[in-house]
Amino acid sequence: MATPQAAVVVLYHAPKDAAAFERYYADTHLPLVGRHAAEIGFTRAELVRFTSALDGSAAPFYRKAELWFPSEAALKAGVATAGFKAVAADLANFATGGVVAAVTVESPS
Repeated sequence: MATPQAAVVVLYHAPKDAAAFERYYADTHLPLVGRHAAEIGFTRAELVRFTSALDGSAAPFYRKAELWFPSEAALKAGVATAGFKAVAADLANFATGGVVAAVTVESPS
């Protein structure tokens, strides 16, 4: 059986200024992640913006970012790097609504 993949998941709460968030996210944060991608060692990134809850009400989160790694051991090594620490420290510069971060591991279907 293959080693299960693991991910760092960051859920962003609604920012105080969505336009400022989006500018910083696109112009500064994502390029920072890209510069450190090889050092961190993730194999794919999934980035989404929520539009609403299923019932049409406001979404409970604004955005989600997932950084996927080939294994939980690779994730642990990646988050220990200076590059990951720089990316995580940058969140305070634009994520004015706060974030929730967690680790996920694939489970059999």
